[in-house]
Amino acid sequence: MHTPRLETLPPQDGGWLEIDIGRQCLVHYLGDQPRNEWPVSTALAGAGQREGSGSTPLGWHYIRAAIGDGLPPGSVFRGRRPTGEIYSPELAAANPERDWILTRILWLCGLERGFNRGGDVDSQRRYIYLHGTPPDQPMGEPRSHGCIRMRDHDLLEVFGVAMPGTPVWLHD
Repeated sequence: MHTPRLETLPPQDGGWLEIDIGRQCLVHYLGDQPRNEWPVSTALAGAGQREGSGSTPLGWHYIRAAIGDGLPPGSVFRGRRPTGEIYSPELAAANPERDWILTRILWLCGLERGFNRGGDVDSQRRYIYLHGTPPDQPMGEPRSHGCIRMRDHDLLEVFGVAMPGTPVWLHD
C-alpha cells in the first residue's frame, strides 16, 4: 500500500479530484466536502507505475494540461491533437485498431519523485490522461490501457471544475 508523503495530503480548501481504482469512480471535492461523483474505467492491467505496464498509476498528481476546450463532444484526438473527426459507429468500424481518446484530455503529471514522477515511473511521460471514450465502452470496470476513461458528458463536467494545476489523488 502506498502512503502519500505529508506534503502531498489533500488540500484543506480549493478543488481536487480523487480517483478510486477499487470503486472505479472519480470524486470532485471542495476542501474535504465531496461535490460530485462519476464512474470511470481504469486499466485492465490494474494499478502500477512502470512505463509499458499498461497500468493506472497511483499517488498524487496534478492536471498538467486541459486539452480540447470548445471542441464538440465526440471529437477524436491522436497525439493530444484533434483529428477533425467526430466519433461515430461508422468511424469505429473503419478503424477497429484505435484506442479512442474523445472529447477532452486532462493530462496528469505525478507529484511524487521516484514513485510517479521521473525515470520509468513518470505519469506525464506515460501520457496518462482522463479522457472520453465511446458510448459502448463499459464504465465501472477496468478496461483501459492505463488512462482513466469517462463518458463524454461526465468528462465535460469534470473539465469544467478541474483546471490545470488541480490536484488528483489516484489510489486502489
